[in-house]
Amino acid sequence: MSEQKVATVFGGGGFVGRYVVQRLAEAGYRVRIACRRPDKAAVLRVLGDVGQIAPFYASVLDDASVACVVENASVVVNLAAVLGDGSGQGLEAVNVEGAGRVARLSAQAGVPTFIQMSALGASPTAPSAYGRSRAAGEGAVRAAIPQASIVRPSVIFGPEDQFFNMFAMLARYLPVLPVYGATTRLQPVYVGDVAQVVGRLADEPALAGREWALGGPDSLTMKQIYEWVLQTTQRSRPLFVVPPVLARMQAAIFERLPGHILTRDQLLMLSQDNVVPAGQCGFAELGIMPQSIESVVPFYLARYRVGGGRSGIRVEK
Repeated sequence: MSEQKVATVFGGGGFVGRYVVQRLAEAGYRVRIACRRPDKAAVLRVLGDVGQIAPFYASVLDDASVACVVENASVVVNLAAVLGDGSGQGLEAVNVEGAGRVARLSAQAGVPTFIQMSALGASPTAPSAYGRSRAAGEGAVRAAIPQASIVRPSVIFGPEDQFFNMFAMLARYLPVLPVYGATTRLQPVYVGDVAQVVGRLADEPALAGREWALGGPDSLTMKQIYEWVLQTTQRSRPLFVVPPVLARMQAAIFERLPGHILTRDQLLMLSQDNVVPAGQCGFAELGIMPQSIESVVPFYLARYRVGGGRSGIRVEK
C-alpha cells in the first residue's frame, strides 16, 4: 500500500467529493480527503480498502495545512468552493485566493497533476459575482500551474444533490411553486460522470492543460425542470413564473435569512443559459456517454411521491 500513488482531494467530503474519492480509490490511489471537518469525512473510509482513504484537516485558507496534505502527492484535486455568503468575501477568499493557494503550494511540492473544479459559465464578464470568482480562481491556478486541468460542469445532480431534491421537496409542501429564471436553459450533469472525468484526467497526463466543459444530454429551461419534477413525483401544482422585479425584492429578503435560500447573485446566475458552448472539449472527446436525467433522477425522487412511492399507484395531490 505504501507504494501506491497518492491523491489529495480538497473538499473531498462534499457531494461531488465522495464520488471523486471513490473513483480515485478504485483506480488504486491512496486518497487524502482534505477538509475542515475530517470527522464527518470519516464515513468515506469504507469506499476503499483498509487504510486506503484517510481524512485530514486542511483549509484552503491556511498555508500550513495545505502544504502538509499536498506533500508527496501525485495528484491534487481542488473541489473546494462556496456559492456565496452575501458579502462576497467568501467568494474571494475561497474561490479565488483559496484555489490559488492550493495550486501554488502544490507547485512548490512538485505535484505533477493538478485538477481544478470550476463551473460552466465562469468568466471575467459573468453577470454574477460567483461566475467572476470562478474565472478568477482559474486564473490563479493557471498562474501557479499552467498545465492544470480545469473542469467546468453545469449544475450537478445525483442522489444527494440540492437541485432536484430541493424542487421535489418544495413540490411536496408548497401549494404553488415559484419559478425563477423560467426561460433560462440548463444542462444538468450526473455527478458520477463528472467524477469519471476527474479520474481520467488524473490518470492520463496527455489530457493536462485543457478546459473541460461538462453538460448532460438534456438541455431544459427552469420551467421545464419544474414540470419534469412534478411529473416524476406524481404531483399536481400550479407554477408561478416570478417577474424579475418581484424576484429581486424576494432575494433581497431571503439572502438575509439563514441558509441563503435565494440571493440576488443567484438570480444573476439565472439570467443567462448554463449550457456547454459549441467547440469546447467535453465528454465526447473523452469517449464518455453522459447519463440522462431520466436514467438516474426518478430513482431518488420516488420518495417524494404521495405515500413515499411505495404504493405504485399514481395519486394527484
